[in-house]
Amino acid sequence: MNLTLAFVLLTGGAPRRPADAWFARDKLLHFAAGAVVQTAAYTAFHRDARYTVAIQRASVVTLGVGVGKELYDWRHPARHEASWRDLAWDGVGGAVATIAVRQTVR
Repeated sequence: MNLTLAFVLLTGGAPRRPADAWFARDKLLHFAAGAVVQTAAYTAFHRDARYTVAIQRASVVTLGVGVGKELYDWRHPARHEASWRDLAWDGVGGAVATIAVRQTVR
């Protein structure tokens, strides 16, 4: 017990989590997940709706999945920390997928 306390005091406290960088492997995964969700949701909605409605619905689904993941991370901080940057990369992935879908619809 005393050795643990001495270690914590001498090393500056509990280990810190790494900074939430804008460019990291985690952000690439969020980008890819946002793109996949956006494309899959668009494909599902496009059967019954025109492009504009389908892409709007797909964007709502993508936003919901991203926010849901960050809420999960917020409720379980031992595994991951919630991050606005992760959510931003989800949105960028969804936006890029929307552009790609729009180019193929023309």
